[in-house]
Amino acid sequence: MSARALGLPVRAPAPDLPDQVTIWEVGPRDGLQNESAIVPVEVKLEFLDRLAGSGLRVLEATSFVHPKWVPQLADAEQVLAGLDRRAGVSYPVLVPNERGLDRALAAGVRHIAIFASATETFANRNLNRSLDEQFAMFDPVVSRARAEGLDVRGYLSMCFGDPWEGPVEAEQVVAVGRRLLDLGCSQLSLGDTIGVATAGQVEALIGAFRAAGTEVAALAVHFHDTYGQALANTLAALRLGVSTVDSSAGGLGGCPYAESATGNLATEDLVWMLDGLGVRTGVDLDRLADTSAWMAQRLGRPSPSRVVRALRG
Repeated sequence: MSARALGLPVRAPAPDLPDQVTIWEVGPRDGLQNESAIVPVEVKLEFLDRLAGSGLRVLEATSFVHPKWVPQLADAEQVLAGLDRRAGVSYPVLVPNERGLDRALAAGVRHIAIFASATETFANRNLNRSLDEQFAMFDPVVSRARAEGLDVRGYLSMCFGDPWEGPVEAEQVVAVGRRLLDLGCSQLSLGDTIGVATAGQVEALIGAFRAAGTEVAALAVHFHDTYGQALANTLAALRLGVSTVDSSAGGLGGCPYAESATGNLATEDLVWMLDGLGVRTGVDLDRLADTSAWMAQRLGRPSPSRVVRALRG
């Protein structure tokens, strides 16, 4: 008999956790961008619809990055044009620059995200800008987007370790993150791009942001599971008041500009943990696992998610 049929996981609420967590589902964008074989538009659209049907309410739909750099997302306009938007579901997109913002506005997007680096080397490799120069690129994007009434999220990568520079000091991450918030980002997602963080590092970084006057409500976390630490790191963040967590259905993803980055925290693994802790997400775990198993079949391989494998074989 399956764990779910037996009524597992058992709910054992913890008093120091948020009552509700918003899951920012990145599978359709961050998850698929690392796939070498182009996924057809109709499959992407069904993936998005299935994810919404499982109860997820924030689905990062695509990116307006130049097709030369991420061919998988060259169909951004087609995906958004074909999207069957569900009431109560937000479909943010990643926007790298002003040209990307032009495309997003033309497509009727109301929620965007920008993608910055906490380190000099990754800024150069990913954005072809220095650490300081990236802000000159982001400033007009955020200003114009806010003037148009769009909400803007800021991703900050390499917050815990960089494959070229090694450990990243919390003070450096806070300095870069504060600049993004000061530009006008309403939320800052702290990314463990290569999956090297540990729970103590997470506590120290969030503590450093709080000491600098940043409200925890403005922070989200984005963990990769390279060393199996993503759930532990997420729990550490939740205990400090973070209530938005990025994850990817089926654990899909990586980073095309950092080869040591492996898959994202699997959304099913996250929901299993939160269900057991009595934290509300609004997500139907069985429907989500079915969706991830379906997508893994379309990609021609087993799902890397432990929960999907356990529930669906």
